[in-house]
Amino acid sequence: MKEIIRAAVAVIAVSALLLYINSQLGKTSGSTGSDTITVYNWGEYLDPELLKQFTEKTGIRVVYETFDSNEAMMTKIQQGGTSYDVAMPSEYMIEKMKEENLLVPLDHSKIPNLENIDPYFLDLPFDPGNEYSVPYFWGTVGIAFNPDLLKKDFDFTSWEDLWSPELRQQVILVDSAREVMGMGLNSLGYSLNSTDGAELDAASAKLDELTPNVKAIIGDEIVEMMRRNEAAIALTWSGQALDMMYVNESIDFAVPEEGSNLWFDNMIIPKTAANVDGAHQFINFMLEAEVAAQNADWVGYSTPNAAALESMDPEVTGDKRFYPDEKIRENLEVYRNLGPEMTGEYNERFLRFKMGMN
Repeated sequence: MKEIIRAAVAVIAVSALLLYINSQLGKTSGSTGSDTITVYNWGEYLDPELLKQFTEKTGIRVVYETFDSNEAMMTKIQQGGTSYDVAMPSEYMIEKMKEENLLVPLDHSKIPNLENIDPYFLDLPFDPGNEYSVPYFWGTVGIAFNPDLLKKDFDFTSWEDLWSPELRQQVILVDSAREVMGMGLNSLGYSLNSTDGAELDAASAKLDELTPNVKAIIGDEIVEMMRRNEAAIALTWSGQALDMMYVNESIDFAVPEEGSNLWFDNMIIPKTAANVDGAHQFINFMLEAEVAAQNADWVGYSTPNAAALESMDPEVTGDKRFYPDEKIRENLEVYRNLGPEMTGEYNERFLRFKMGMN
């Protein structure tokens, strides 16, 4: 009898342990209820203090996870293993996610703070009427440079400056096909969304001519290299350039006059959402003027929230390098979803360019 009792106790103990483990896994794997949401965002792209404020205000706990590329984010959502309630993809990926039926239409009546967004950033081609997305941050692609490390004066108002013989082994490029191919296309006066074979051939040939000047093609390490004066010039995003400049005041940033990318990251509700109401509450919270201002100060990227600008440092919001006016934006393009075949074409050309570096 004692052995039976001991066995029963053991079974109960194991069952209790399994129940506990399962509950903990539920807390960390993104399973959500009415009092929890799971947010999926880029790394270092939201002030952690705001997550606490949201929970204090609404009683909704936030499980926060990060991704390092739009493609990785979409794959994870397609797999459906985690019930993500809010995610922050870029504009071209929103088009792709719409095609794949991965988005929940937004209920604008639950997002009254949408009125805080500058109308310039609403109703854009990748999401007419903002049916599925709300602007989060925006910026440009340009050239960060350190004049102290250059033997000749450059202002990089033209992409052509990067091809100057004086810049041999001084240029680092962000490891991204759209940005690098876009630079090649823009340098020739073509659209960075071009699908014309002759234009793509010309851009690829132009990039091959840049090879002697390229020091490295890297990811987020680009910021530290520029901060530590290990590189003089970088093709990068405006927000990364600002990160560099916070630490190294010698660095400057320019968007070439031939044109470049105007990018947007946006808040969406994926089809995986388990707490759609909580997701709407979170999106509306992030659009509050004071919240958006605090987030922009912490992240360093440009906010589309017009109401937030009123309480931000005018030296920051008045800096046309990071808040370009509408005249400057006329030469900027938003990435469009090129479709799987043409996206593969861009990636293949970029891979060949990188292989040619060896």
